[in-house]
Amino acid sequence: MLSNSLVELDRRHLIHPVASWRGHEAAGVRVLTSGQGATVRDASGKELIDGFAGLWCVNAGYGQESVVEAAMKQMRELPYATGYFGLGSEPAIRLAARLADHAPGDLNHIYFTLGGSDAVDSTVRFVRYFWHARGLPQKDQFVTLEYGYHGSSTAGAGLTAIPAFHAGFGVPYDWQHKIPSPYPYRNPVGENPADIIAQSKAQLLAKVEELGGPERVAAFYAEPIQGSGGVIVPPKGWMKAMRDLCAELDILFVVDEVITAFGRTGPLFACSEDDIVPDMITTAKGLTSAYVPMGAVFMSEKVYQTIADGAGKAAVGHGYTYSAHPVSAAVGLAVLDLYEGGLLENGRRMGERLQAGLHSLKDHPLVGDVRGRGMLAAIELTTDKAKKTPLPAASVPSTRIFDRAWDAGLVIRAFAWGVIGYAPPLCCTEAEIDAIIERTRNVLDLTLEDPDVRVALR
Repeated sequence: MLSNSLVELDRRHLIHPVASWRGHEAAGVRVLTSGQGATVRDASGKELIDGFAGLWCVNAGYGQESVVEAAMKQMRELPYATGYFGLGSEPAIRLAARLADHAPGDLNHIYFTLGGSDAVDSTVRFVRYFWHARGLPQKDQFVTLEYGYHGSSTAGAGLTAIPAFHAGFGVPYDWQHKIPSPYPYRNPVGENPADIIAQSKAQLLAKVEELGGPERVAAFYAEPIQGSGGVIVPPKGWMKAMRDLCAELDILFVVDEVITAFGRTGPLFACSEDDIVPDMITTAKGLTSAYVPMGAVFMSEKVYQTIADGAGKAAVGHGYTYSAHPVSAAVGLAVLDLYEGGLLENGRRMGERLQAGLHSLKDHPLVGDVRGRGMLAAIELTTDKAKKTPLPAASVPSTRIFDRAWDAGLVIRAFAWGVIGYAPPLCCTEAEIDAIIERTRNVLDLTLEDPDVRVALR
């Protein structure tokens, strides 16, 4: 009775993100009721391995008592403290300091937000302020990658390059531009790293010239791995080559690590594996393991000092009510303790097991590509491996594959073009990783028998 009433209340009142509103009304909600470790339960009592950590975000897993205790303690002592008027709280100050200690290079200054989308929006404002402070306000054009995802706020949705986030919203704006993704599996130049790197550098140079030269371009944004675009992994050396090119052109290089940071690919920051120090990094998700909302912008000394000198005694007019929220910061500190206390190492070991397990599926008739790094991975399904033919739209991959995985006791991300995404909690056991692989093979076998897929295979 309770479950049924919740379904009806949800239909009537709760608007879900990135959903067909009419479709959701017809299908109804699946109500999750509890979670422990890497497992979640729904209202019917069904247990599932959360192979996607909520939304790439519950990195520490569910039910971490130390995190819950930290939040409760902070709520009792000081549930809120504004960062305005020169005020602050101990948890926020300590979290900023610890994050700066872990950050690559000279990314020593932390601006806290509520999540990833407003972290990206904040970088847009900081980038513009930086160039105004440098006396170069004409540097106002922004470049991102096709398949890139940088949030769904007003500015971020335009930097995002996924059609669903543009349709009907009047974005991107005329100052937001794209160059092709490196996408090794589907790159016209093939999968050779040197060819892909040379191609991307040429494409960025061409776009910069098209926009009027380096004196017009403010920033280039990239993800170490393009998560929402289908877990697209650039070749080794790609990020460093693009960062170096931006430095030569005097274009700020912003790395979006909302998905990849905090152990998702292995280390705390994925760009450390790429041997780069960007001008800014955006984070969220794993920052608090999604127990409470929080995001952050990491800012280099160059960017911070330029903005600070440009403002002088005037206020830098950018702020959020909940920036540096003490409860979120207390949770962030507790989660950082878990990462440092062995969770990162477990994530590395389980990431190796996940990657090996998914690669063992390459013999399946539908598996065209397996890719990823650490506890972030994808398999791309095709009906013709040689031609790399995507699954037919008639097979409705995003719905049918998700439903089949759910029935098998597994939560995954099913993309509309037949990519299956994985981002399990770092606390997974070997048995849970093996179960993810076993249940995935079951889903693939069922999909292979789908009539629409069988027709496409002929």
